[in-house]
Amino acid sequence: MFDYFEDLRIGDFQGIGFWILWRRKKKLFLGIRLVVSVMFYGTVVWDPWLIVGQIVCLQCFYYLTLGVFMTIFVGTRVPRMSLVYFFDYATITTSTVTGCCVIASFLFSSLAGAGYMLYLIERAKKCLDFSATVYVIHLFICIVYGGWPSSMTWWVLHGTGIAVMALLGEYLCIRRELREIPITRYRSNV
Repeated sequence: MFDYFEDLRIGDFQGIGFWILWRRKKKLFLGIRLVVSVMFYGTVVWDPWLIVGQIVCLQCFYYLTLGVFMTIFVGTRVPRMSLVYFFDYATITTSTVTGCCVIASFLFSSLAGAGYMLYLIERAKKCLDFSATVYVIHLFICIVYGGWPSSMTWWVLHGTGIAVMALLGEYLCIRRELREIPITRYRSNV
């Protein structure tokens, strides 16, 4: 069965990438399979399951990091942690120390989200899309949990969070994309 196929390896970089299977005679595209430790920068193949998986992973890592920072900053100040600090806009205020700790937790989670995008998304031009998606999903969860956020502090904080996550993520991804590719040269003894 594999006599009709040849594996074409696209790139030899770190990260996530693709292997494309081609038919030898007619060069028909047959499929792709995900391979870890290869980064693909060529023609982008539409893969909705990969995009959904990246969104789910990024959202989970964002909330996991937010939970860690909430535990560190807010958990030491309140007798009992709850989802109110995650999803209720009323807790985001600059008038109390606990509110400032909630704000710090969201900002540090945005910084960590940029680092997650470096390893999950890997492309600078996709960072704005994925960071906006994280915050739009968060907005929907906040609306379901506590109603429409009417606090200006909430909107400024989350707008700043989108900007920090997108810009820092793009910066980190661009730095990775612009690294020199190590090429080993073999000398032939002719």
